[in-house]
Amino acid sequence: MTDARRLIDKLIAYRNVLRDAGVGVIEYTEQLTYLLFLKMAHERATRKLAPHVIVPEQYSWQRLLDADGQELETVYSQILTGLASQPGTLGTIFRKSQNRVQDPALLKKLVVDLIGQENWSAGGTNFTGDVYEELLSKGASDQGSGAGQYFTPRELIKAVIDVVQPTPKDSVVDPACGTGGFLLFAHEYAARDAEKLTPPERDHLRDSFAHGFDISDGTARLAAMNLMLHGMGTPDGESLIEVRDALIADPGNRWPIVLTNPPFGKKSSITMVGADGREARDDAEIERQDFVVTTANKQMNFLQHIMTILDINGRAAVVMPDNLLFEGGVGETLRKRLLRDFDFHTMIRLPTGIWYATGVKANVLFFDKKPASETPWTSKLWVYDFRTNQHFTLKQKPLRRTDLDEFVGLYKVGNRDARQDGGEESRWRCFTYDELLARDKTNLDITWLRDDSLEDLDNLPTPGIIAREIVEDLTAALAEFEAVAAALEASDIGMAE
Repeated sequence: MTDARRLIDKLIAYRNVLRDAGVGVIEYTEQLTYLLFLKMAHERATRKLAPHVIVPEQYSWQRLLDADGQELETVYSQILTGLASQPGTLGTIFRKSQNRVQDPALLKKLVVDLIGQENWSAGGTNFTGDVYEELLSKGASDQGSGAGQYFTPRELIKAVIDVVQPTPKDSVVDPACGTGGFLLFAHEYAARDAEKLTPPERDHLRDSFAHGFDISDGTARLAAMNLMLHGMGTPDGESLIEVRDALIADPGNRWPIVLTNPPFGKKSSITMVGADGREARDDAEIERQDFVVTTANKQMNFLQHIMTILDINGRAAVVMPDNLLFEGGVGETLRKRLLRDFDFHTMIRLPTGIWYATGVKANVLFFDKKPASETPWTSKLWVYDFRTNQHFTLKQKPLRRTDLDEFVGLYKVGNRDARQDGGEESRWRCFTYDELLARDKTNLDITWLRDDSLEDLDNLPTPGIIAREIVEDLTAALAEFEAVAAALEASDIGMAE
């Protein structure tokens, strides 16, 4: 058994112990994040060669080791509160942190037996980072935790990175970064020829290559820790992750690469508390001068935000749900703008069954930002149908990076003129700007392949996969019905007023 596998199994075993004590998957991962950070800071401060103090002494790991019983719980809570007020990465990781392990004996086992027995710095950043990334993946797969909504399938991310091909001179932003998967693999790709990097390139890759935003304190801390464990950012430096709603305003900065999978929920909402103490949620329309449409649809607002923050000649790869491709009104307006003002050149239709959250039918949109022009920038949209006759589940048949080899090969990185339309029997088709504009409401929900399972019973997937796809379809349909019902209710209220 490898050291990485041993540590992962050990971390998961302790997760199960704490779950029985009422500590959820996300809370456990957060507690591990705090303790891992403190232990690794202690290892840096006490190493013989070039010791480096990151955490003030009154909040150090040693204080946890010296405490027992109820005192340990008190000291731990004091450390979390103190570090939450620190600037930079420290403040991001410990922001609004709380002790969720109420049993002092269990906390002592985490400190002494689990974290304390290992030298987490000895294996290097790749080793510790891979262990942490595996832990996040395990947490995302826990159906009851809800963590899956923050976790984009890593095999999909790798294929996207392989065609976007970020360089050491680029900088990458994810305005809805979750646990940092896009930023992590973009950095890994850009730094793959480590021996050829110049000192300024190494500094840039560590300190300013990646930038992420997330509205959730808990998710942002996981992302900040994930990046740091993979050699991005420094414990006492500026945080690469900002905790705030990216949609609130134009940040002013522009980036050459945007990679993101915005939240799956359709509505942006504000929770209000009335005089009677009851909570109510009000759909929040985002109004910004840089947006061409005003809507409460979260995905459409994220798409507009990405259009703003992408630099001229910058490249974007964005995961978007099916409804963005066919909804009328603001959806049609945005699709026309994307085709006219941007070079919207490629799209993958993704299969169901690859997501930790159910009912997701999504696509990856690849587009480049161009200077203002009187003529449309999009000449051809290449569509890869990776959905029809593709059947995946998280356990029985998980998505592999090799499943996307055909798409990566057809993409023809850096030589789009070499692309060839495969015809009606192929997954790879080309549609001109005029053809797309002629479609009703510029509908980009394009399909052309026959579903083999409808014509040949020998091609039916296994019963388990069929059952899972039925669940996916029903969940997606319910989400659409809910959106229609909400819109009708809002219309009724408006008429009554």
